[in-house]
Amino acid sequence: MGTARSLSTVRPVVNDKREAILRAATQVFARNGYFNSKVADIARAAGVADGTVYLYFKSKEEILHSIFDAAMEEAIHAGRKELEAIDDPREKLRRIARLHLERLGADRDLAVVFQVELRGSTKFMEEFSAAGFFAEYLGMIRATFEEGQRAGIFRRELNAKLVAKMLFGALDEMATNWILSRRRYKLVPMADEVMDIFLNGVSAAI
Repeated sequence: MGTARSLSTVRPVVNDKREAILRAATQVFARNGYFNSKVADIARAAGVADGTVYLYFKSKEEILHSIFDAAMEEAIHAGRKELEAIDDPREKLRRIARLHLERLGADRDLAVVFQVELRGSTKFMEEFSAAGFFAEYLGMIRATFEEGQRAGIFRRELNAKLVAKMLFGALDEMATNWILSRRRYKLVPMADEVMDIFLNGVSAAI
């Protein structure tokens, strides 16, 4: 009984340390750049010893990958949960778009890591563009569009996979512009503008 209690009290601490390291790494990567950052910088920001970082991660690269995985997994979970309460595929896509930009808009450091630092690794982009959480995220968008196609809301001849990539690409560009812009503005309203163009097109009514 004593062993069980001691293990149960240790687990949250372990999780907290891992999460603290990821949060610190996100901040360090965003402000110093991934290639200019050292594990010692992350450890210092997390308030742990260098060796403690290596208890959870094999390398700086694994930390970067873990930041991506954790954020994407959370985004997918939140997205699926919210979509359950929505029937209209158009509104589902709008909600996905808003959630996408809400998440990045609420954490500028995370946005910088996603939009800038991750793109600096060709190996990373090759590994994650066709598999894992990124593929699952695109699959969520694709499935929502296909639902609309079956309902006759969206054009059935369109390639749903291509449509999903186009929508993600538009949101991705909005996030990148937000980071790089010298102006300070809210990111989330950009989701409504993207979806207005996406759902209604650019042609004026005749």
